[in-house]
Amino acid sequence: MRNENHTMKEEFKRCLTLVGDRLESFFTGDYPYKTLLESMRFSLLAGGKRIRPVICLKFCEAAGGDMQKALRPACALEMLHTYSLIHDDLPCMDDDDFRRGMPSNHIKFGEFTATLAGDALQAAAFETLIKTDLPPAAVVEMARIMAEAAGVHGICGGQYLDMQDKRQVYDELEKVHRLKTAALISAAARIGVIAGGGSPEQIIAAQHYALAVGMAFQVRDDLLDITATAEELGKPIGSDKKNDKITFASLMSEGKCEEIVRAETEKAISALEGAFDDPFFLIWLAQMLAGRKR
Repeated sequence: MRNENHTMKEEFKRCLTLVGDRLESFFTGDYPYKTLLESMRFSLLAGGKRIRPVICLKFCEAAGGDMQKALRPACALEMLHTYSLIHDDLPCMDDDDFRRGMPSNHIKFGEFTATLAGDALQAAAFETLIKTDLPPAAVVEMARIMAEAAGVHGICGGQYLDMQDKRQVYDELEKVHRLKTAALISAAARIGVIAGGGSPEQIIAAQHYALAVGMAFQVRDDLLDITATAEELGKPIGSDKKNDKITFASLMSEGKCEEIVRAETEKAISALEGAFDDPFFLIWLAQMLAGRKR
């Protein structure tokens, strides 16, 4: 078991290196708006878990494809995710001063530059995706999935509901994070399967897996805001409580939150059964995310 865990960690690092090396090549050059490019690179290359691109790569592989075919879509997903983080941190949104142990984009570059950096990253995500060397029909479908995850039925709709701060029951909070968090993770999984030439049944299985992983991920995130250290999180702890933000951890006990994380993780793993020949990394990933400490 120890050797298997080590192997999976090494594979995870390999995926991170693939994505990180490719992301390094974006948004360079000496242009009059080079500070805007620096702002985009600052957040894009700040590290983070990069779960979405890894999920994209590994679902491509699980569907029988070459991860290189999914590398451009994986980078596009990370650009889209980074845009959402930059905008989430803005004073008019969550008003967070730190992200991943560093100043938030608007703290370092100013609010208008950060806003434009987010806008430009969202546009660049689609530009990057549509240049993918795959059959045009596959690229169009991937773009459709990513657009849906980015818009009112995904990130934007979820953030809007999150800002209303009227979520007093679990079902309402779940709706927020199905859109804000799980939608893009689901997009990453489905895009990966498409890049790998997978079947419609595999796309559905990937979606079920990712939606469950997304919910477990968010509940764990809310728990970490009250149980982790600032060093582990890379940002101040207790920010949700300080901002009177309703979270899974504020609605229910730590024990109940842990139950949800376990149940959603089991649901994710069950979704893979019979759909993929070699789902072991994806199973490990779901379990690793469920037990993460940061």
